[in-house]
Amino acid sequence: MDRETWHAVRPGLLTMRRLVLLCSLLPPAAAAAVLPPLLGGAVWSVLLLPVLGVAGWGWWALGRNWRSWRYRERDDDLLIQRGVLWRQLTVVPYGRMQLVEVTSGPLERWFGLARLQLHTAAAATDAAIPGLSPDEAERLRDRLTELGEARSAGL
Repeated sequence: MDRETWHAVRPGLLTMRRLVLLCSLLPPAAAAAVLPPLLGGAVWSVLLLPVLGVAGWGWWALGRNWRSWRYRERDDDLLIQRGVLWRQLTVVPYGRMQLVEVTSGPLERWFGLARLQLHTAAAATDAAIPGLSPDEAERLRDRLTELGEARSAGL
């Protein structure tokens, strides 16, 4: 594997997050569609505009956020970059890792995704990489655990 390359998260993460967005906006959209005929006027149809605005903005924002997630393995640490307006670069030294776990909830499993969670000695530096394939998450877990044990042995 080329350690100089940034790796993106899977497209399934974007699809899953957009599905959650649409499902959360379904009840207000249904109410905005049903209320105007009940209230007796087409002017009440403007109730649907904020819901459509939030859906459009959320769709766009989720796409930008998804594109910002990336990670890179280096010789001594793992870099995790994310964020659009507030960009964040997390550097996790292999020797500081205490626990590396792979989690996958029901919705993530349905989309073939897993999340890698890294716990370090300092709680503020805990990091996660969502949207990995289960095979990649397990490979990273095994590699990071091995490197963490090797780096911390010298302390």
